[in-house]
Amino acid sequence: MIADQMRERLQGLSPTMLEIVDESEQHRGHAGFREGGQSHFRIRIASPSFAGKSRLERHRLVHITLGDIVPRIHALAIEITA
Repeated sequence: MIADQMRERLQGLSPTMLEIVDESEQHRGHAGFREGGQSHFRIRIASPSFAGKSRLERHRLVHITLGDIVPRIHALAIEITA
């Protein structure tokens, strides 16, 4: 499961809060939708790793941490708190 892989990788940021939501079903009939989900995700995360970083730097850090997972999904919404 992609969500499990995301959770495992994001543990490297030592999150104090982490929620990964598969929102794929909400996009049924839209571009990128795949039967069985695993195409549209929302990540809510808080981590001391984000302290002192701009919003762009925080998002980049999440993308770098997820690595090759990002190209395998259609959409990723990220909500970050320091």
